[in-house]
Amino acid sequence: MADNIDEIIGKYSNAGRSDLLDALQEIQEFNGYLSEDAVVKLSKQFNLATTKIYGIASFYDQFRFVQYGKFHIKVCNGTACHLSDSKPVIKELEKLLRIKHGQTTRDAMFSLEEVPCLGSCGLSPVMSINNEYYAAVKTADIKDILESLKKSDS
Repeated sequence: MADNIDEIIGKYSNAGRSDLLDALQEIQEFNGYLSEDAVVKLSKQFNLATTKIYGIASFYDQFRFVQYGKFHIKVCNGTACHLSDSKPVIKELEKLLRIKHGQTTRDAMFSLEEVPCLGSCGLSPVMSINNEYYAAVKTADIKDILESLKKSDS
């Protein structure tokens, strides 16, 4: 694996535009997201406008332009979870963290993502934090969960 973004981009010095997706994937895997700096460097390497690169990357759900927090929270809002009141769970997380879906807290501790399905319909409403699942989540549980995560980080 490459040691930095410049090294990744350097691997594509003779590459064609068809290799752009591979470069984007490698950078995101290394960096966790596509930074503005990386997009500018890709723009120069592939001789494409940054808007074109953003357009291509934003077409695919897999790419993101903000870094996840240390604790990445995914809340399922699929049919079963929605019917089991996942929306109030999402609203409570937004209120306590002071962020919206797709955002990261200023201290980079938490990020929040509303997803269409976590594949655990029988546990609804369900959320995962760094791939650890929380079943039958209630709004009353959220504050304690967040506090325990903060304590575990100390």
